[in-house]
Amino acid sequence: MIAITMGDINGIGPEILAKVFSAGELLCECRPVVFGSAEVFDRARAHTGAPRAARVSSVAEAAGVRGAVPFIECGAPVPRYRPGLLDPEAGRCAMIWLEAAVDGAIAGAVSALVTCPINKEGIHRAGYAIQGHTDYIAGRTGSPEWRMCLFAGAMRIVHITGHMSLRRALDHVRAPRIAESVRIGHRALARLGIARPRIAVAGLNPHAGEAGAFGDEEREEVLPAIETCAAEGIDCTGPYSPDAVFAKMRDGEFDMVIALYHDQGHIPLKLIAMDEGVNVTLGIPIVRTSVDHGTAYDIAGTGRAREHSLRAAIALAARMAACPGEAKP
Repeated sequence: MIAITMGDINGIGPEILAKVFSAGELLCECRPVVFGSAEVFDRARAHTGAPRAARVSSVAEAAGVRGAVPFIECGAPVPRYRPGLLDPEAGRCAMIWLEAAVDGAIAGAVSALVTCPINKEGIHRAGYAIQGHTDYIAGRTGSPEWRMCLFAGAMRIVHITGHMSLRRALDHVRAPRIAESVRIGHRALARLGIARPRIAVAGLNPHAGEAGAFGDEEREEVLPAIETCAAEGIDCTGPYSPDAVFAKMRDGEFDMVIALYHDQGHIPLKLIAMDEGVNVTLGIPIVRTSVDHGTAYDIAGTGRAREHSLRAAIALAARMAACPGEAKP
């Protein structure tokens, strides 16, 4: 069983859900239960081949549904469906559904969690003082050492920091944090069945500092972290020039790259695999994947949203849930 949250109803979440469920192969990979509005889904599926929504009151009841998509609405009062509109009440509903889905994952009622996009301004206006899905889930699960990751086929990128200013992110380029990011990434790759993961660490500065000519972070922080992890038995090398290492991974030289700030990792993956990227949260005790895009209010309700990232997120969640053990180096 995989829980899927609808996210903000006025974004593209309902549409991409309907398009994903119009493809029958999804139901061969997992048994989904959606936390969201059945009425909104039925409106979004009007021009797709998706099955109808079926309201259920529990995950156990959802397991018995056939020929329809089970929805748990959690008693949340759903505002009027107005695609493209930022509505705090839509943000409130998205958070209520997320809370219930996380409860199910923590309790083991579902094997994984997949999230459709929410709008950060919308949830802030609704009274939630969080940055988004990931820090909420990390807080609920008591996971201080979580990492944001992007997966797309052979492209796998772990970021040592998430959503913060670049000036602040640079203060986190420290050997202990880099080393822990490598360990978290190694465990994730081992869980996916890669026998001896090859992990590269990007440099921070142009040309990876070029022996201190363009900065000392590589010598003082990055290289010591690599040496620590290598001594633990992890195949970890670098630092590599950040303008070349991602292409090396794409070409099969590495299984994962550790990026030292948000855009260093996001830009190459989105350039190469914009529609297929999956946001994966590592370092938490539950399996959680997400689409790698936002609510896209500008195209919500137009029928133009592409479901590829959601389909990839569900497939990856199913694969990770089927391999529950995390190997240690």
